[in-house]
Amino acid sequence: MSTEEQSIARSRSLARSAEEQRSQQLREVSPAFRDELDARRHDRVGPDWAGGLPAQYGVAPRIRIGRSKWFNLLWLIPIGMALMVIGIAVARGIVDTPAVKDFLTAYPGASELPEGTPQGFPVWMQWQHWLNIFFMFFMMRSGLSILADHPRLYLTRHSTPGREWFRMQRPVPVDDPTYTAKGDSLTLPDGVGLPGRRHSIGLARWWHLSIDVLWLLNGVVFVALLIVTGHWARIVPTSWDVIPHALSTAIQYLSLDWPTENGWVNYNALQLLAYFVTVFIAAPLALLTGLGMSPALSTRFRRISRVFSIQLARSLHFLVLCWFVMFIIVHVALVFATGALRNLNHMYAGNDGTSWTGFWIFLATTAVLIVVWVAATPVTYRYPRAIRRMGLALIGPVQRLFEHVDSKPGKYTEKDISPYFWSNGRVPDSDEYRRLQKDDFRDYRLRIEGLVENPVSLSLDDLRTMARHDQITQHFCIQGWSGVAKWGGVSMSSVLDLVQPKPEAKWVVFYSFAEGAEGGLYYDAQDIDQMRYHLTMLAYDMNDEPLSFSHGAPLRLRNEAQLGFKMVKWIQGIEFVERFEDIGGGLGGYNNDHEFFGYRQSI
Repeated sequence: MSTEEQSIARSRSLARSAEEQRSQQLREVSPAFRDELDARRHDRVGPDWAGGLPAQYGVAPRIRIGRSKWFNLLWLIPIGMALMVIGIAVARGIVDTPAVKDFLTAYPGASELPEGTPQGFPVWMQWQHWLNIFFMFFMMRSGLSILADHPRLYLTRHSTPGREWFRMQRPVPVDDPTYTAKGDSLTLPDGVGLPGRRHSIGLARWWHLSIDVLWLLNGVVFVALLIVTGHWARIVPTSWDVIPHALSTAIQYLSLDWPTENGWVNYNALQLLAYFVTVFIAAPLALLTGLGMSPALSTRFRRISRVFSIQLARSLHFLVLCWFVMFIIVHVALVFATGALRNLNHMYAGNDGTSWTGFWIFLATTAVLIVVWVAATPVTYRYPRAIRRMGLALIGPVQRLFEHVDSKPGKYTEKDISPYFWSNGRVPDSDEYRRLQKDDFRDYRLRIEGLVENPVSLSLDDLRTMARHDQITQHFCIQGWSGVAKWGGVSMSSVLDLVQPKPEAKWVVFYSFAEGAEGGLYYDAQDIDQMRYHLTMLAYDMNDEPLSFSHGAPLRLRNEAQLGFKMVKWIQGIEFVERFEDIGGGLGGYNNDHEFFGYRQSI
């Protein structure tokens, strides 16, 4: 070997030695992130739920009239009663006029059914009718708890305070910069919400999403049997004369000279239309609007989400809930008002008689529903991990399917950036963070270590010298609010190229300067496959300005295939690991350990 070659070899050896020494020093001085985590995980819901947030009940539901006026929806009760009295008076005044008599004779209230349409209510329909209401009780109650976590609805994709069309909360205090979306959440009575305690959205979502799966499966089977058996003709209009028949039925109801009921053979036109809307319009719309709130699907189907925003989906989803509630109330009222014994025999005993059999079966099944209704919330508080496992078993496979779709850049421009972007999370208040913040983070170092070939310590200047990545994307908070922002920073793909994860690395853990609601550093584990997604990045800029304090300065994660709580703010360290069971509470993130969220939340 020549003298020059020996010199080069010696230089390379010294460089390797220096690099190994630097890496060893890095590991030795690295903050013990795991030692600062809270290793507890809740197995029951206690009085200190969600960091000890006190109960907060909000106000009566209101809708916005014009730009700044609000209408209390409780006024709809006396207004509705007054309109009903007026309607009855008008109907009784016109029902005996010759024109109306002729109309009622021509259209008595029920359309002719296609020849061969079956009569009665088969056993499969009786069971599915009961299962439908059983599942809907869970869906509606858990849905109310989800709504209570961000008790405002909007028609645009922006969740700007004061621009909502519906709210159950007081106006957002504009002079309080510390007001957060979590602080805006409400408490519901335990017998109404599922569960009712404030900010219990993690458990409410497991209930809602998992029961959705069962309800949808029941609905698919129901529709399939309707088609196969020919019963579809009883709830699907087959001619346009259903419209005058429906008007005739309405006049008869309002005049208190009610139409003859013969549901065993044929529903009247109003019943037919109500069943048709419920089965073939409201139910599919509930599914579509639910999927419209998924971050993974929204960022994947860009053309649809560009028009059909999460907030529009939330609003429509709520209106579908209102339809279901109204349908159930009217349906049950008419069952008892138009011949209770016969109607109950139709659905519970499978005959057209007037015996008490159907009534007793109805009482027995109603008792089961009442017991389940009363027990659901205390069982949830006592066994929250079981509820989480149920949710993972039922909805988990669907979430994993959705989240493994690499989302491409969205269709948003700077014109779409939201005028208001909610703050959330417990802001860091450690001496170390305050010192770094006071010096504009000049001494900040992002430590990246674990199962990587090249552990590094990067300053903000180091990050800014790396290839810049910009994206305008929509944020989806688990609470329901959303916002569009422009993020600038470094693609996680570039970070992976720099540190070179080892083959056994399967998860990437992000550690925050901030503590969680109950103490201990906030952290979250992310699937390493998603770190290569185009829209996964470390952001140090927001809307062309350095990240603000409340939005995660100096560095935050963006992973647009997941919900917002997984986008760790105030990042101080990143660790590549093979498994996360020995980190923190072992469930993949602070919210998973303490508030029963999931480490996969793409829906």
